[in-house]
Amino acid sequence: MAGHSAWKNIKHKKAANDAKRGKVWSKCSRAVIVAARNGGGDPKFNTTLRYAIDDAKAANMPKDTIEKAIKKGTGDLEGQRYETVRYEAYAPGGVAMIIDCLTDNLNRTAGEVRMLLDKAGGNMAKPGAVSFTFSSKGVIVIESSKISEEKAMELALDAGAEDVQADDGAWEVLTAPSDFLKVREAMEAAGVELASAAVTMVPQTMVPCDEEQGAKVMRLVDGLEDHDDVQKVYHNADIPEEVMAKLG
Repeated sequence: MAGHSAWKNIKHKKAANDAKRGKVWSKCSRAVIVAARNGGGDPKFNTTLRYAIDDAKAANMPKDTIEKAIKKGTGDLEGQRYETVRYEAYAPGGVAMIIDCLTDNLNRTAGEVRMLLDKAGGNMAKPGAVSFTFSSKGVIVIESSKISEEKAMELALDAGAEDVQADDGAWEVLTAPSDFLKVREAMEAAGVELASAAVTMVPQTMVPCDEEQGAKVMRLVDGLEDHDDVQKVYHNADIPEEVMAKLG
């Protein structure tokens, strides 16, 4: 996983203007609706819903809005029906991408995602062409100013984490998806402030990008993430942090 940096991406997102908050809330609401529809409305027994609620809370979505989305998912309130779909693609320069969407119209979403890729010099890939280069992992990010490396290692590994990696200004705790909640709860119980915590797709190899290439990839990622139906975009581009800062 050399070159992978969740912390770098977090700093890029923090630097962005929060004018897109309404769009973020809409995406979080969709995720809650689908999770509740598929697994029930109790997060104690529906891990996917718990993750979706955590994401919504992290985006500062109001509690009543989250509860309304749960009721739409369980059928207690009328709401739009969404389907999950995953696209695999290549960004310019052969950078691998996974694009997860929630949509009420598969044909529309496929066409619009394809158009965004084409305009940026990328292209859609066949199912399975890209996903094998990623692994599902729990990733917990802690700013290094909040905890020492020794303490982070002790807490994380005792709770069942696979590894703790140093990044520039942060520790990244990696877990198996099945151990993610246990490790996160152990860190929180110890009073550790988390910069982010999510089960995500981690690339096994990275594609180094110079400034020009990195800018192209980040513009494509930002364009995809700005699409209403796109929930998550994963890629294996190793982009210089100064480029990400400029685009922030």
